Amino acid sequence: MLFGDEHVRRYEETNGEVGHDWEKGAPILILTTKGRKSGEDRKFALIYQEHQGDHVIVASKGGAPVHPGWYLNLQTNPEVRVQVKADKFTARARTAEGAERAELWSKMAAVWPDYDEYKKKTDREIPVVVLERV
Repeated sequence: MLFGDEHVRRYEETNGEVGHDWEKGAPILILTTKGRKSGEDRKFALIYQEHQGDHVIVASKGGAPVHPGWYLNLQTNPEVRVQVKADKFTARARTAEGAERAELWSKMAAVWPDYDEYKKKTDREIPVVVLERV
């Protein structure tokens, strides 16, 4: 199973032919953020769903008590790059709130039920992020 940097590398080499369809059929995109301290590009393979023309991801970090680094990066600089299969584009990231967040959480948990388990492991509200193409 692909994971981490190797997942990103194989995905980019094959335009997602290897790596888009992941465990349990979950679809994967590549998110590139600017490091909040280094200013360098940081790439992550993340489960996503499409919603009203946008892409939605979850900052779960497996239910860890702190947000994942990529989420902290996009809070500092919400302009990100996204690759879905061969489609590469710039997006603006924003955190969903309220009813929108609840709807999107349900949609994400339907494709990756472990999110509901992660939620039980942490006191933090796990962010649901909308990537809006610019």
